[in-house]
Amino acid sequence: MEQQLAPLRIGMVVGEASGDILGASLIKQLKKQYGNIEFEGIGGPLMIAEGFNSHYQMDRLSVMGIVEPLKRLPELISMRSGIIRHFKNTPPDLFLGIDAPDFNLTIELKLREAGIKTAHYVSPSIWAWRQKRVFKVKKAVDMMLTLLPFEADFYRRFEIPVTFVGHPLADQLPMQPDTSGARARLSLDDSARVLCLMPGSRGSEIKHLGPLFLQVALRIQQQIPALKLVLPTANAARKEQLIAIIDGLDEAEKQRINEMLLLLDGDSHTAMEASDAVLLASGTTALEAMLLKKPMVVSYRLGKYSYALFSRMIKLDYFSLPNLLANKMLVPEAIQDDANVENLTQLTLQRLDGSMDVDILAAEFTDYHQQLKQQASEKAATALLALIEG
Repeated sequence: MEQQLAPLRIGMVVGEASGDILGASLIKQLKKQYGNIEFEGIGGPLMIAEGFNSHYQMDRLSVMGIVEPLKRLPELISMRSGIIRHFKNTPPDLFLGIDAPDFNLTIELKLREAGIKTAHYVSPSIWAWRQKRVFKVKKAVDMMLTLLPFEADFYRRFEIPVTFVGHPLADQLPMQPDTSGARARLSLDDSARVLCLMPGSRGSEIKHLGPLFLQVALRIQQQIPALKLVLPTANAARKEQLIAIIDGLDEAEKQRINEMLLLLDGDSHTAMEASDAVLLASGTTALEAMLLKKPMVVSYRLGKYSYALFSRMIKLDYFSLPNLLANKMLVPEAIQDDANVENLTQLTLQRLDGSMDVDILAAEFTDYHQQLKQQASEKAATALLALIEG
């Protein structure tokens, strides 16, 4: 007769859709490895479908920018206090915060001070800026789970228990992209020269990079007349914003853009997989392009005063994740004043006109894909169960 494992109870808090995906996958693995576990806290629909008991709607945490969180501050404080009070009154075997560090680290700190084991999944970017947050992390968590290897190295320097679990995207995306298959799904000819534009998922990013990227495409078309553009949009609001930018072009430019442009609702992986090169805003998109083995140009622009403040706080030699992984300039970065039409046109053309050896780049990208392909959810579940049992 099999011995029945003692039931476990794990608290979790996620703040947005990406955390819900990680949380749901982790719950599946924890149930597979241990079985008798209850999960509660704040979760999204995917986690709830796995049996998670959510005390609040996850969407109430999904706020961006500066003004919106301030408007919602009383509600957010009330939710956080409610979660802390609940788990202090009925202590779980473990509390796990998934991303949302500004919300979760305080919960983790208060619960750990009350004797509850805590962990955090997805490192905040303290290796890049606001590095003094690492001292709060050290007080707040018994274990940090990181997606990237250099993040784990950072925490070890401060003697914080850490496990590098790999990146879920590396598990999901194929080691060899199917460019022809992606083009077939988008009704693009196999022989076409295709550029994917990824100007960001936030309104401010589209404002700064959308018009710039379109002007770069118009300039490239002068060199490659049959150029095709693929532009996936993050949501309906970003799609409307981009359409408004295109409508604001003069008639000749608008006609040229519309003739070569395929505007998509989401489906960024297919868009990048179908392309010969990607012009993108710095962020997770650069990692996705790397995993899909695509030559890319990474760009970013902020408002003048925001950049002046941000540039004083940043502690990095590189901005993009491929370069941070490689610790060298593996892909070109054009940031702020360098993000202009002439510079971006030249860099992007070099990745479209056959003048660079894309096979060498793809081989390096494959090496980093293999490093990140760790079966992240399985590895995270194993580390968390060991923490509970330890």
